[in-house]
Amino acid sequence: MTTEENNIQSESKKKKAGRNFFNGIAMFFNHIVAIGLLISYFAPHVSPENFWFLAFFGLAYPVFVILNLLFVFYWGGQLKKRMFYSLIILVCGWSHMREYGQINFNTAPDKSKKAIKIMSYNVRLFDLYNWSNKAGTRNKMLELISDESPDIMCLQEFSSGDSGSVQFNNLDTIKKIQKAKNSYIEYTSTVRKKNHYGVAIFSAFPIIGNGKIIFDKNSNNVCIYSDIKINKDTVRVYNVHLQSIHLGYEDYKFVDDVMNNKETEELEKSKNILKRIKRAFIKRSIQTELVAEHVAKSPYPVIVCGDFNDPPASYTYHTISENLEDAFVESGNGFGRTYAGKFPSFRIDYILHSDIYKAYDFRTIREELSDHFPVCCYLERQ
Repeated sequence: MTTEENNIQSESKKKKAGRNFFNGIAMFFNHIVAIGLLISYFAPHVSPENFWFLAFFGLAYPVFVILNLLFVFYWGGQLKKRMFYSLIILVCGWSHMREYGQINFNTAPDKSKKAIKIMSYNVRLFDLYNWSNKAGTRNKMLELISDESPDIMCLQEFSSGDSGSVQFNNLDTIKKIQKAKNSYIEYTSTVRKKNHYGVAIFSAFPIIGNGKIIFDKNSNNVCIYSDIKINKDTVRVYNVHLQSIHLGYEDYKFVDDVMNNKETEELEKSKNILKRIKRAFIKRSIQTELVAEHVAKSPYPVIVCGDFNDPPASYTYHTISENLEDAFVESGNGFGRTYAGKFPSFRIDYILHSDIYKAYDFRTIREELSDHFPVCCYLERQ
């Protein structure tokens, strides 16, 4: 063998050794993200009240999916069987992926069957405190509601002032601008004895009964329901607003700094955020069980709308959606993101329903007026 051939062979061995070393490191991290994804599959089935840390894996589920997909492509590019490692784990969680992203080609509802239009929207008090820093946000929200004019509408973080008050009387305005005139409102707090905050159900059909599920007397979160007569059927509509994280200005600033790679040594702020998330996980799990138990005992078919403040890979979604259909999974498209804020940026607003209905044309309306996007769909009686 010539000197030149020896040099080529030596160089080839060095490259192979370097590649093997790099692949060894890659495989180590592949194990970590694969195990993380597997753990995230258990998050929807374990109450955070019993093991709250597992809920973080559910929150990180989309990240684990993306990282495992990258490893599938990485190993596949080298024609290595290792690509099946992450691929098999991804396939095992296919049902979860369907809850995050959809491609549907279903047709519009049959007009002869008179499908009903449902809308759910966290209106963030109609921008009462000018969080958007934009003039006219409230009016744009009301225009959106007027344009959509759903048959049944559930609003979270609803606000209205008494007639003649300084603040806007949103209740009277909404009844004037769209067809759902019947309403049930539950206010959870009142400021200056005339400005009220809570949740609301509006219906174009007769409301024959109302009720509420109280989570905590000191909580602004609540679930209300209305029994609505639709032709010959009675359906129970739930409007759910579950515990949020309640991050403050400093918390959001810290998140911004981290996302923008700004140096920060404020460890206490990161601890504060974790504490808030943990508290929200636990409170939501308790609220979730109360709602799910009530829904299961409903004497009528149900439609469950609201701001769950949790993504699909969560105990909240899994527990409430059990034995119900998800309108987004049935007829949505894309990734379904409904939270317009900075954290977490996932699908946390839902329309669920009993199987006597079939959903069509689920839409997330991409209007950044609140920190949530409104969602709507048509439900057709089967």
